[in-house]
Amino acid sequence: MHVAHREVIDRLVTEVMNGGRLEVIDDLYTPGLAVAARRWIAPFLTSFSDVDMRVVDVLSEDDRAAARFSCSGTHTGTWQGHPPTGRRFTNVAEVYFFRFESARIAEAWGLEDNLSRLRLLRLPPVIRPSP
Repeated sequence: MHVAHREVIDRLVTEVMNGGRLEVIDDLYTPGLAVAARRWIAPFLTSFSDVDMRVVDVLSEDDRAAARFSCSGTHTGTWQGHPPTGRRFTNVAEVYFFRFESARIAEAWGLEDNLSRLRLLRLPPVIRPSP
């Protein structure tokens, strides 16, 4: 495994997701991706103010890494159009694939089990029409 990739992923989880330190995004992502990362992460942290994410597994090779996470949090802000409920979700699975440039995340693509997150929060799924 590429140690630098694991260190970046660990910092993303520990400092940004669990610690709420959005300024660290600029150290972890390329400038082109940092803005997009902040646009996704900031509202999520507002919606779930006590995020507790764990790295379950990381595999990496060359400039790529795949990571599996487990995420928990309390619904304290609007998320996907749902007002805060104060309910908690636990151990929701997430998997992300990363491409690195100079030890920074240059691309990220992921899958999150939002259906389980909605079910655990006792919220109906939001169905959006296709464009």
